[in-house]
Amino acid sequence: MKILTSLAAGLAGAVALTALHEAARRLRPADAPRMDVLGMRALRKLLNKAEAPVPDHDTLFNLTMAGDIVSNGLYYSLVGSGRHALERGLLLGLAAGAGGVLLPGPLGLGTAPSARTPQTQLMTVAWYTVGGLVAGALGQAAHSGSSRPRQALKKAGYPL
Repeated sequence: MKILTSLAAGLAGAVALTALHEAARRLRPADAPRMDVLGMRALRKLLNKAEAPVPDHDTLFNLTMAGDIVSNGLYYSLVGSGRHALERGLLLGLAAGAGGVLLPGPLGLGTAPSARTPQTQLMTVAWYTVGGLVAGALGQAAHSGSSRPRQALKKAGYPL
């Protein structure tokens, strides 16, 4: 039960993060973080190293989105449940956001998608933090026995 709760909370955080990224990408194209571009570059790089065919742009985008939700969901599930899940969510979100700004350059993925302006950097850190806080809040609420978050998660189809 705790593992499923943690996974559901992590998935909710990942979906919140992806929704923020996608909304901003459309609303603020000049400075919104483009983590989708980083993901597609990384996937293209892996496929090239494996000498595997690189799919067309739309397929690459869809694979990247699916991979983002799965990997971020697993990452955010580390918040677990319990009294300190919200604090863990905050720390995990801040760490992911800082990594999103600092790591793409050294990984050879370019810096512009997540760090081209101070606003881009701030949004990157803020949105990963929001994802962590969503996961942490759900993990903490599930632990406290509050029925509202559990009912909402069940209604959304999460197995609790």
